[in-house]
Amino acid sequence: MMNYRNEILLLEDCELIDSTLIHIRAGNGGDGIVSFRREKFAPNGGPDGGDGGNGGDIYLVADKSLNTLQKFQYGQKFEAAGGGNGSSKKRHGASADDLVISLPVGTEVWEVSPEGQVDELLADLSGDGDTVVAARGGRGGQGNVRYVTSQNQEPMLAEGGQAGVGRELRLELKLLADVGIIGMPNAGKSSLLTALTGAHPKVAAYPFTTLEPSLGVLKRRLDSIVLVEIPGLIEGAAEGVGLGHDFLRHVERTRLLIHLVDGAEEDVVNRMRLINAELLAFNEKLAGTPQIAVVNKSDLPGVSDNFGKMEGELAGNVSTGKAVCVSAATYDGLEELTDVLFGQLAAIRAEQDAPEAVSAGGSQLRVIRPGAQTSRPLASVEGSAFRVLHDRAIRVANASDLNLYEVQIQLHRLMERLGVVQALEDLGVKTGDTVFIGEAELEWS
Repeated sequence: MMNYRNEILLLEDCELIDSTLIHIRAGNGGDGIVSFRREKFAPNGGPDGGDGGNGGDIYLVADKSLNTLQKFQYGQKFEAAGGGNGSSKKRHGASADDLVISLPVGTEVWEVSPEGQVDELLADLSGDGDTVVAARGGRGGQGNVRYVTSQNQEPMLAEGGQAGVGRELRLELKLLADVGIIGMPNAGKSSLLTALTGAHPKVAAYPFTTLEPSLGVLKRRLDSIVLVEIPGLIEGAAEGVGLGHDFLRHVERTRLLIHLVDGAEEDVVNRMRLINAELLAFNEKLAGTPQIAVVNKSDLPGVSDNFGKMEGELAGNVSTGKAVCVSAATYDGLEELTDVLFGQLAAIRAEQDAPEAVSAGGSQLRVIRPGAQTSRPLASVEGSAFRVLHDRAIRVANASDLNLYEVQIQLHRLMERLGVVQALEDLGVKTGDTVFIGEAELEWS
């Protein structure tokens, strides 16, 4: 028996959670304020209201020390801090700290779309340290010092902070492994993983023992291979029969597949073809992943002899042209299989990691950005009243004292510059009509 130097990759002794929802909201910007300099020797000083600080952004970062989404399984909410409000003497509010959420390497981030629409893939955190800005914090509002003009030396307008971006995200973890072990139920995948790596998935003599992927590490000298055992696939897995979709996504990122078949079963070659058909139906790229054909249970009578007769046909059904006969129970053939694995992976790594194969700009910070928006109307009709929709106009109205007539005049001038007045007039607003802007209700004049 060979003396393998093995290492187990532990899954934190917990349930593997590989898909969950979270809610995130970046911080709101702080409000700008209306303030005037009023000091002993400057009783009629000019405006000095400071700006609000920016709200905190939310970052998602891939961390290789994590390997499960378990801590996110209860639909947690994450909110970044808001920016501080401005103050007198032109003092700006403090900008809030960013919020960093660490995720396992291999996490895909999907934005949950409204019912009936397809979720959008926003980020693929496939490498340690991959970072994406998931939500931008709101900008701080401007204080009244920003509204000084040659015609208006005493502006009484300020701007409320912008709201931070909020999103519902679906996190989907795809295990990152060098080698995926696939095959039909009860082919011996768990036993092979244990024999090669020392990992201890649940094993029993009946199908569907394994209900979640199991990881193990095979080490030889200074090199190592991460293997993942994928629970048994059946006909119809690509359409979601059984837990097909949940299982298949974990082999999408493997570099090499061990296609394990039970040598004691009939129609070994056809069983392999059936699973390959499921891979092709699920993902054409996945079907092109290099495979090694491995026949298990060589310790049973007749298996080794049958393998000798069909070795050429088995090898012809896999891209590597490699077929090996092993016994996970007695370790027979594992040395040959290990040599084949390290040899094939060395060639695959050299090809995939070549400079020309690495996409340009992969290390740049990625930002999740909302899709292009169509032009939003500046105002709308609500029954017999009207509502202002322009974001900046609303934030200014919310942060200013509209009980003062002079403030109303200055707001009207601002809305003229923003095109809001024209939009209201196009909708038919006239003197005496009710106009809602933010939290305020005004009589148009």
